[in-house]
Amino acid sequence: MESVILVDAMDRPRGLMEKMEAHIKAELHRAFSVFIFNHKGETMLQRRALSKYHSPGLWTNTCCSHPREGESVEGAALRRMEEEMGFTTEVNKVFDFVYKAEVGQGLIEHEFDHVLIGFYENAPALNPDEAMDWKWMNMADITSEMETNPERFTVWFRIAFPRLKAFVDEKMNFDNV
Repeated sequence: MESVILVDAMDRPRGLMEKMEAHIKAELHRAFSVFIFNHKGETMLQRRALSKYHSPGLWTNTCCSHPREGESVEGAALRRMEEEMGFTTEVNKVFDFVYKAEVGQGLIEHEFDHVLIGFYENAPALNPDEAMDWKWMNMADITSEMETNPERFTVWFRIAFPRLKAFVDEKMNFDNV
């Protein structure tokens, strides 16, 4: 039984709760979303496995999950990248946000989400229990696809992506974006 770290609006821990219970009760808890880029400025997306307890089969960022008690956000991100995508690379936090949204099956995500970025050039080695597919996409194509077919993406990805794109446009310099 996996627990999540309950937090207040400033990300201060306030206890632990079993993960499914937190999603049923819509309790605010700590989470992270990792976006991996290649040298062309493309983002590695994963398509969630159909067996996932919510948002199955939807496209999302490279990796996302919840830190465990006593685990840093960055440490949790490296652990989950290895578990989901079969690789690790250095990650750095770029921003955070809070959201609350229904994700189906009577579950509500209410997360203080830390957004991290990293760089990697190779193909992942997907864990089929976590991800059923992956692809590199540039920011313009993601924007276009989200405008046309938003239902193909997870709710947190649709919230985080515009802010990530603004960060990339302002702070990062890619050769072929």
